[in-house]
Amino acid sequence: MTIAIVGGTGPEGSGLALRWARAGEIIIIGSRDAQRAADTAVKLAEKIGGKSSRVSGAENKAACAGAEVVVLTVPFEAQAETLKHIKPALRPGQILVDTTVPLAASVGGKPTRTLGVWQGSAAQQAAELVPEGVAVVAAFHNLAADLLQLDGPVDCDVIVCSDDKEAGKRVRDLARKIPGVRALDGGKLENARIVEQITAVLIGLNIRHKGHSGLRITGLPAEAYEK
Repeated sequence: MTIAIVGGTGPEGSGLALRWARAGEIIIIGSRDAQRAADTAVKLAEKIGGKSSRVSGAENKAACAGAEVVVLTVPFEAQAETLKHIKPALRPGQILVDTTVPLAASVGGKPTRTLGVWQGSAAQQAAELVPEGVAVVAAFHNLAADLLQLDGPVDCDVIVCSDDKEAGKRVRDLARKIPGVRALDGGKLENARIVEQITAVLIGLNIRHKGHSGLRITGLPAEAYEK
């Protein structure tokens, strides 16, 4: 699978790129600056043992044009503008994975609070901005970027929300390629609103306790984590 990570030069995007490249996926780092994307790709290739063929860099639209899955890892304040920019490069059949959290910090507020989004959630806003036929999946909101950059397992569950069942399953399979991560079907895309808000709670915990908190769901049968 070829995965374009828009905003891939940032800590969350490059962390996901590192983990998936190690798992054997083909990664295209996307950035507004093609050279910056290329530089990040070189650094990631060095981390995975110099296997540069797995990781490349490109300007955002070029990155999206060559991918089956596009992962959006930009701050909320850049979400709409970025989606409008890459829209001409998106095509029916692609999956857009939205990791955006509408934190109040994007407008000068506290990172422990979220903003109200007219559509209901950042993911639903994304669904309004992509071309028809592109499946939007909300996921990876609660993975600590710092832990993704390291070598060990990530102690976190990933809740995946989408109105497209097949797209949701493909993204859950991707999530499970990250050691330590369990993936769960979180239902319809409208449920992303709740998952996004949990991120603000985790940020508050991390600030108070100087940690890298994640989310674990308990009490479910084993097959829930395998679907």
